[in-house]
Amino acid sequence: MIYPKSIAALIEQFQKFPSVGPKSAQRMAFYLLRMPMADVENFAKAMIEAKKNTHACEICFNLSSQSPCEICSSPQRDRSVICVVAETKDLIAIEKTNEYKGLYHVLQGLISPMDGVGADDIRIKELLNRLTDEGVKEVILALSPSVEGEATSLYLTKLIKPFGIKVSRIAFGLPVGADLEYADEITIAKALEGRHEI
Repeated sequence: MIYPKSIAALIEQFQKFPSVGPKSAQRMAFYLLRMPMADVENFAKAMIEAKKNTHACEICFNLSSQSPCEICSSPQRDRSVICVVAETKDLIAIEKTNEYKGLYHVLQGLISPMDGVGADDIRIKELLNRLTDEGVKEVILALSPSVEGEATSLYLTKLIKPFGIKVSRIAFGLPVGADLEYADEITIAKALEGRHEI
């Protein structure tokens, strides 16, 4: 079907989202067209505000509206433990358990040579800098048990061990190949409890 240019452009924009194919993009575009104008304006405003006002924390690289973020700024957090995650969505999944009270470090990706992502492309150097400054006693690697997660965990372990800091990994209560963001709170809590030193 030939769409008017404005609708075709809208469908094309929706297709840029992950896991959204042509049919889903078409459904979203037509849904948006049926929405009242005030709701469409609020939707557009929310997207623009989120993009403008969300930044990476200067310490842990978590997405936040302030820097340092709320977690790094909190005096209640245990500063001797850093939990390393790949993305902010993984941090949020762990926070939902209410089990972990330490700090975080968001790598903003995983080592993936197939995708052209090396160690210098993610926030490893910044993590190592934190280990010399903050009196850290343990680093918990909470990376998905994928090939990329395993490669990143092994690489980080080799770099962190010489600091004399305990390196542990969350237990494999998560299915191999699964992402943290899709796991339920109980599974993640059990994985944190069952972590082991590498």
